[in-house]
Amino acid sequence: MVDKKSIVYVVDDDLSVRKALERLLRSGGYKTKTFASALEFMNYSPPHVPCCLVSDIKMPKLTGLELQDRLAEKEIFIPIIFITAYGTVPDSVRALKAGATDFLEKPFKENELLAAVSQGIQKHHILMKQNKRMKILTARLQTLTPREREVFKLVASGMLNKQVAYDLGITEKTVKVHRAQVMQKMKAESFADLVRFAEKLGIRSSAV
Repeated sequence: MVDKKSIVYVVDDDLSVRKALERLLRSGGYKTKTFASALEFMNYSPPHVPCCLVSDIKMPKLTGLELQDRLAEKEIFIPIIFITAYGTVPDSVRALKAGATDFLEKPFKENELLAAVSQGIQKHHILMKQNKRMKILTARLQTLTPREREVFKLVASGMLNKQVAYDLGITEKTVKVHRAQVMQKMKAESFADLVRFAEKLGIRSSAV
């Protein structure tokens, strides 16, 4: 079932290709927005909805692969499906290694593109959920005091309360108080939750 809020962006310098892709995607139930160049797309601010990008590779001024690089530099992670009539193995390898969802050579079957788009939309939907959870965890982390962050890091690494107390030069009772505060502020219902949060925030292997 197609998410009614989702959008498929099409970037291709060939008007006939843009129109053909737009017709195909709309027949599949997708909202679409087309762009005549990669630069035009770079100047666009996508709404915060599940989406994916169908882009040609060989385009003037800015190629599809360069567009992929520019988006990554701006930390805009949109699943990309590349289409091309002049694809090479190095191009496809580079695109897929950089996170492209698929690489289709023209002429491709309509159902191949629709399947790739469906996968791309689903991938972006999951990514948006993950990003939302990360923002929530990061906001909770910001509520911890410097001492609570130290306790969080050491406890999540597997150290016992008495080991944390020795390491920080405080009493075990004080560690327990800080640990309880960390659990409450991070909204962790169990120690396993706390460890999982620490892993997601990347604070077990680096200083908080």
